[in-house]
Amino acid sequence: MSRRLIPIVWLALLHIAVIGADFFAPYDYTQQNRSMPFAPPTRIHLIDPVSGLLARPFVCESTPVTYVEDCSRRFPIRFFQRRLFGVEEPAVIYLMGSDDFGRDQFSRFLHGGRVSLFAGLLACGISLGIGLLFGAAAGFYRGRLDDFIMGAVELSLALPWLYLLLAARAILPLNTDPSSAFLLIVALVGIVGWARPARLIRGAVLSAREREYVLVARGLGASDAHLLRRHLLPQLGGLLATQASLLIPRYILAEVTLSFLGLGVNEPAASWGNMLAILQRYHVLASYGWMFFPALLLIPTFLSYLALTTAYAPRNQVNHIGALPL
Repeated sequence: MSRRLIPIVWLALLHIAVIGADFFAPYDYTQQNRSMPFAPPTRIHLIDPVSGLLARPFVCESTPVTYVEDCSRRFPIRFFQRRLFGVEEPAVIYLMGSDDFGRDQFSRFLHGGRVSLFAGLLACGISLGIGLLFGAAAGFYRGRLDDFIMGAVELSLALPWLYLLLAARAILPLNTDPSSAFLLIVALVGIVGWARPARLIRGAVLSAREREYVLVARGLGASDAHLLRRHLLPQLGGLLATQASLLIPRYILAEVTLSFLGLGVNEPAASWGNMLAILQRYHVLASYGWMFFPALLLIPTFLSYLALTTAYAPRNQVNHIGALPL
């Protein structure tokens, strides 16, 4: 497989798993097993301990509290029975361990991705939409409108967006239901991040409006709307795609940060941020290393977006990448 395809494959598989979380997750993300808090990842056996031969995948019964395996009772892993895989009770299959309520971390990670991933996608759409509107208007009409919009852009870029986001979220009600909190985060993150795309779009439109075919079309009586729709905006596809690959991981991280601090999506709903919030407890950090798994899986996700940006961005846009802090 080509190295350039690796980030595409990873992101595609991740999004498919998140969208199909109800099928791929072995448990409901709210299902609790209070007898098995902080259970380590379940060991999957492929070799029969008696014959030493390859066997159907199975798990052993695990003793609550001590989590010692008792392989005198083996439970085969069953596939495609309402869910992709699962085992019969009293056995459990926790691929990423369980949290303090005995909830399956893997199931919560997949369901939490619906919040975190799609918060990044939707917030990016809002930012690019606002940036396209104001950036195209500033570059096309210039004059006082350009001065006013660019002044607002410079003011917005001068403000620390993370602190502004935290302040805006902190003054709003914290006891909102998960769906309202999700929409609130998407709106806040998207609105805060409009300035940088607007400035780049303005520069691209400002350059394109002086090209010969645009001047000819204007001389033939083409309206401003026609020039924008047919000649200028279609040229922004590469720029918008590059900005999207930069903004999406940034906004995913914004949602994770807010939920980690208790300002985003709250329990019992799952998001990658509130899954990591438990790491604020010292005894969890010291004793339960598998609770870091959600954070570790964020790393290839962010790296995949960065790889897409550097591999597929047009050469004339790569120089902007280093100037755009994530």
